Amino acid sequence: MTDFLSKVQFSDPYFPVLLMLVIAIILAIAFVTLSTILGPKKYDKVKYDVYECGVDPFTTSTVRVSVKFYLIAILFILFDLESAFLYPWAILFRSLGLFGFVEMVIFLGILLAGLIYVWKKGALEWQ
Repeated sequence: MTDFLSKVQFSDPYFPVLLMLVIAIILAIAFVTLSTILGPKKYDKVKYDVYECGVDPFTTSTVRVSVKFYLIAILFILFDLESAFLYPWAILFRSLGLFGFVEMVIFLGILLAGLIYVWKKGALEWQ
């Protein structure tokens, strides 16, 4: 261990990253250990019961959910993330010039084609 410490250069640009990693690991282990030691030991059925929006669930958690819900969620995330690319483009619009405009029109065209494809396939229909 002393041989390792003698080779560590505190002026190394990666030393702060290593230090943060070591601190994060130590804190994570400490928090998990402390919560296990100091946390509640008895199980309370009412406290750990499922509670959503003030309404008790009608079915158990083992009921299968339609793939349609997951598809809608994935499509939302996809279009939401791709719309995030519009903000940097809007900020740099004047400096990008005609090339940036054409590139964004192509990007939006591909995005629109994907939306039309999903719409035609009926993935956005609630039934």
